[in-house]
Amino acid sequence: MVRPYTITRGRTAPDRDDLTLITVLTTDEPAADAALARGSRSGSRALQREHRLILERCRHPAAVAEVAAGLDLPVSVTKILLGDLIAQGLLRARAPISVARAAGGMDPALLSAVRDGLRRL
Repeated sequence: MVRPYTITRGRTAPDRDDLTLITVLTTDEPAADAALARGSRSGSRALQREHRLILERCRHPAAVAEVAAGLDLPVSVTKILLGDLIAQGLLRARAPISVARAAGGMDPALLSAVRDGLRRL
């Protein structure tokens, strides 16, 4: 088992404060493929094992919580690693699209129906 402070190189807090549990992450495929190829050609470990696992996991959109669970690391440690990849341009982060925003706003009839349903409880 590797200690979290070793994985983060001693950092205890992420540089970014905009990563929430439901922030959606996607690998920037061309940039990530180039970085991974550079690392294998030079024989150096340009990216840590965890960074490479994150890039693989995020080839399909994934939330911060999913990535942390997949790595079996605390969310705080995962956010530090994610911040590294975002800063390098290998990973993209975006806020999740809410149902209301995707539908073009709040539907007053739906809100009324929900309110009435809650009152009946």
